[in-house]
Amino acid sequence: MAVQMFSQLVRLFDELRYEPTGKRIRALADGHTVADTTAAVVVWEPRRVVPVYAVPAADLRGELLPAPAVDVPHRPARLREGLPEVLTPSTGFGAHTTAGEALTLRTTGGDRVGAAFRPADPDLAGFVLLDFDAFDWLEEDDAIVAHPRDPFHRVDIRHGSRHVRVERDGTVLAESGRPVLVFETSLPMRTYLPRDDVRIDLMEPSPTRTACAYKGVASYLARSGTDLAWTYESPLPDAHELAGLLCFFDERVDVTVDGEERPRPVTPWSD
Repeated sequence: MAVQMFSQLVRLFDELRYEPTGKRIRALADGHTVADTTAAVVVWEPRRVVPVYAVPAADLRGELLPAPAVDVPHRPARLREGLPEVLTPSTGFGAHTTAGEALTLRTTGGDRVGAAFRPADPDLAGFVLLDFDAFDWLEEDDAIVAHPRDPFHRVDIRHGSRHVRVERDGTVLAESGRPVLVFETSLPMRTYLPRDDVRIDLMEPSPTRTACAYKGVASYLARSGTDLAWTYESPLPDAHELAGLLCFFDERVDVTVDGEERPRPVTPWSD
């Protein structure tokens, strides 16, 4: 019997998972290096869909101290309809779902309270997980944002000629025959459209900003107070083809591709 690969990954969501990386990884606090290692691993705690870095305790430049217990709210979401609920980055990296000890990292620049975690797992003995949001990060000499990249996650960008029409409450917001299609592991296909093919005048700038580990920092456009589309004005090098294009939340608008209406997907960004 054939096995669908993604279904096998879903079965592992409840497990503590890790994978070594050959990259040189550095964590900085206020410009000071607090971790520098070539022996890091990426770690997914149970129910997490994006990883954090765990570094050998011996490669930390600071003192590890017990941290006070902190209740970090969990915000479970579904990647797709029918899948179990998981934790996305909207649940802060200070929330842990595996047994272990929360720690404070004391450095010359001050304390990072609760920003470290020692998992109680023999395969990760000697490693300390670091809260991604508590530090600035370098892979080799390149800065990274949002979270470490998942080595099993793909983002494919393809130029297309499908006819795409976008509506909201019966109002046409965009129509284009030159989309750039983005196929990303576990997410619905996204259609990025040239700005000239979008009714920018029917939307207003939004204060929302988000970061994607694969594409960069996004800004948003809204209509009647609801964020409907985003753009990467200065995307990361691997996503340079998306610069200036606009992408709508298929979860919040009605999208027709080559005359066929696409169902609104169920994702963490659904209304």
